[in-house]
Amino acid sequence: MPPASGRQATRRASSRTGAKAPSRPPVPLDQVTAEPVVLVTGGEDLLADRAVTAVVTAARRGDPETRVERLDAAAYEAGRLTTVTSPSLFGGGVVVVASGVEHAVDAFVTDATAYLADPAPEVSLVLRHSGGQRAKALLDLARSSGAPEVACAPVTRDEDKASFVVEEFRRAGRRIAPAAVRALVDAVGSDLRELAASCAQLVADVDEGERIDTDVVERYFGGRVEATGFRVADAAVAGQADLALGLLRHALATGADPVPLVAALAVKVRALAKVSAAGRGRSANLAKELGMAPWQVDRARRELTGWAEEGLADAVLALAEADTAVKGGGRDPVFAVERAVLTIARARGAR
Repeated sequence: MPPASGRQATRRASSRTGAKAPSRPPVPLDQVTAEPVVLVTGGEDLLADRAVTAVVTAARRGDPETRVERLDAAAYEAGRLTTVTSPSLFGGGVVVVASGVEHAVDAFVTDATAYLADPAPEVSLVLRHSGGQRAKALLDLARSSGAPEVACAPVTRDEDKASFVVEEFRRAGRRIAPAAVRALVDAVGSDLRELAASCAQLVADVDEGERIDTDVVERYFGGRVEATGFRVADAAVAGQADLALGLLRHALATGADPVPLVAALAVKVRALAKVSAAGRGRSANLAKELGMAPWQVDRARRELTGWAEEGLADAVLALAEADTAVKGGGRDPVFAVERAVLTIARARGAR
């Protein structure tokens, strides 16, 4: 591991004298370095794992012999931090990864607080905290001493998942068609780690000369429940009642749960309603205003053909009733989702 920079040395001096340095803005994943203390915060474990890997990689660029020590802050034994950060007889740097800081026992908080006052040379201590108030004072102390922080907030919005997919392919030196991004998010977007694995699978399995489009995504992931739900939704909003009902019954027969099926319908209808209410304007501008991607706005505009405000209102009401029914408010969830599909399909063209 390289010697401490002037900025690192300043933070150490500040810790010893009690002076406080201003907190730094969050560090992007691609700019993570090995520093005396690194905070990795937030509930998205995939991004957190990547942040930890980035610290280790950065440390080993300076010292290939850098070793990694792991501590569980929730099952910590007093004095262990001192042991793993003590200089080795054989020299070399060390990255200490302390996980579960959000559940840390008092002994860990005490030892880590003392450690922050005088970090060991040739050591990077990574504090992994997934959220909550436990050990917050320790995090604040690290921030005030100038420790960099990698924020790993959960990725929940579809547009953010789409951006994540695009970035995964960019990092791999590959391109994916915009419509294929939506199809992939629809198919496996419920979990970021699974979404990342799906991107990696496509990069590995699809020839570099082959364009990754919706047909490719369908070939690999078309059987997923989420994708089935969106195919039902696509047919319903297109007014294709027979097709939508057939797809729905097939999905139910193969084990799909009514709840995610209604959720897929809701995503589709909400997008139409939002874009309809927003009126005219450039897709890019509307996308920012509505919290959508420009391609989602364009798609919704195409799908709005044949829809009137009255029909959209009927569809929204039908979905609200179905959502209540499938979550325990009705006697027959299957009937509830079938009725919603038929109502939506018939609402297209209603005046």
